[in-house]
Amino acid sequence: MLAKLSTRSAARRCAGVGAVTLALLGAGLPAAVAGDAPPGLSRFYHQKVKWAACEAGAPKDMQCGKVTVPLDYARPGGGTLDLALSRYRATGPSRGSVVLNFGGPGGAGVPVLASDGGKEFMDLTNGYDVVTFDPRGVGRSSPVSCGIGTDADSSGSGGDSVGANPDLGNATAARKALEEWKKVAAECARHSGPVLPHIGTVDTARDLDVIRQALGDRKLNYLGFSYGTRLGAVYAAEFPHKVGRMALDGVDTLTEPLSEQGRVAAEGQQTALEDFLDWCVQDIACPFGQDRRAAGDQVLQLISSLDESPVPNGFGGRLSGQDLVGAIGQALYSKAMWPSLERAIASLVQDGDTRGVEAFATGGLAPPPGGRQARRDAPERAGAAKPPGSGGGLVGAADVPPDNAPAAMMAINCADDPDRPSAAQLTKDLGRLSADYAAASPVFGRYRLTELLMCYGRPKGSDFIREKVKDLDSARMLLVGTRGDPATPYRWTVETARRLGRSAVVLDNRGEGHTGYASSRCVHRKVNDFLLYGSLPPSGSSCPPDTQPGISG
Repeated sequence: MLAKLSTRSAARRCAGVGAVTLALLGAGLPAAVAGDAPPGLSRFYHQKVKWAACEAGAPKDMQCGKVTVPLDYARPGGGTLDLALSRYRATGPSRGSVVLNFGGPGGAGVPVLASDGGKEFMDLTNGYDVVTFDPRGVGRSSPVSCGIGTDADSSGSGGDSVGANPDLGNATAARKALEEWKKVAAECARHSGPVLPHIGTVDTARDLDVIRQALGDRKLNYLGFSYGTRLGAVYAAEFPHKVGRMALDGVDTLTEPLSEQGRVAAEGQQTALEDFLDWCVQDIACPFGQDRRAAGDQVLQLISSLDESPVPNGFGGRLSGQDLVGAIGQALYSKAMWPSLERAIASLVQDGDTRGVEAFATGGLAPPPGGRQARRDAPERAGAAKPPGSGGGLVGAADVPPDNAPAAMMAINCADDPDRPSAAQLTKDLGRLSADYAAASPVFGRYRLTELLMCYGRPKGSDFIREKVKDLDSARMLLVGTRGDPATPYRWTVETARRLGRSAVVLDNRGEGHTGYASSRCVHRKVNDFLLYGSLPPSGSSCPPDTQPGISG
């Protein structure tokens, strides 16, 4: 999941994202780091980023650049891709760069660093250039797409379409949903071009090493959130002796299949919803009243009512109950968003105003088209790679497909998942899992169950993560797990640390919300102490919860 980083009450950097100008690559690296190119990749490892000012709309002190990587690392003489980079320069003497990944998968780094969230990382400029990038297939870096726009039908179609997340415990509905997902897979392939088969985390980790080299760093210093922890772990497995200071916050699983990931996510979100309702009913403005026992039933009634009769939204489409579920799930990532969620649901219930709810519905897995109109003006090969030697491949910020984030999330998760059960097996499993998911969460179970189907019709993914990312012989890494994390449960931190072996040092954040760096002063300090000064806390040490202004607990 994409980490929610802009939660502190401190002053923010006020900046629009806008388009950025990306400079041409220069030639040559310092001799100290130019000689360690893997076989066949010399021309990629002999790059140096040429930084330049970004276009209007980005912060004035942010610089932009790019690196070129092979489309297919097995055939580096073939096509190439360009990756968009941005940075804030160190304010004093620099020990190199620290590279950030904000999660997803499918999250573009450049616009996040340009936005208010970038303020969270300014203290790292005391020792580093703070760098991020749009991974392959994401943002401006050859973005993938499934051809879905933001037209009148893009916010929920209601009825019994796949977009409304039908009851998959019904065999007939499950078979129909599988056929829809198979069509989605074909549309994604048609609109994404040749980058789609090469979009997984294993390839992105190799890109990360090219970026490290192009930045002039002997080793990679890295801070990854949520999915970014998976990327960091894969990098450490592929390049164990290139790991510098690496911090992983909101640790992802490396072993659990999608079926278990979805159930765990539903369970975590249900717990977060219960905590939200405990808080909400203490406020006279709570749309679910002040009776805590009745509040949970009212949530289910509201969702059921909207699934039966979706309401018009501000874009000419309709908002279904499952659209509301997705929005609530996003809002529960941080306690700081609870007041906004309360107001958004109140506006929906009292005035039929969907805008507040839909403002939360921009992250996470988007449901498949289910009859929604395809974006007619989208290029069919948005992810097309340039021929050898031609360079380029970046698209303008305004030309990033509107469905890039969910399209990339599906593509990357499927590329990382080696399981491809048959339609018969899926239909059989869904009957059992439907009850399991409903037990894990009567609110989120149905929504999360659709994740089991998103890879149907796509090629089998890599088994590298399950088979090879373990028992690492790398520098020690800091793993941060948050006890109340609704997306990446604390036990995943413990399990991943055990799998990585002696390299892993665990910090137990006893707070709430998805990831800890932006919401816990203690976590923020300990991560910075490690990245800036190499000071690791004892493994198993903890941080107490922070109290959000205006929110008890």
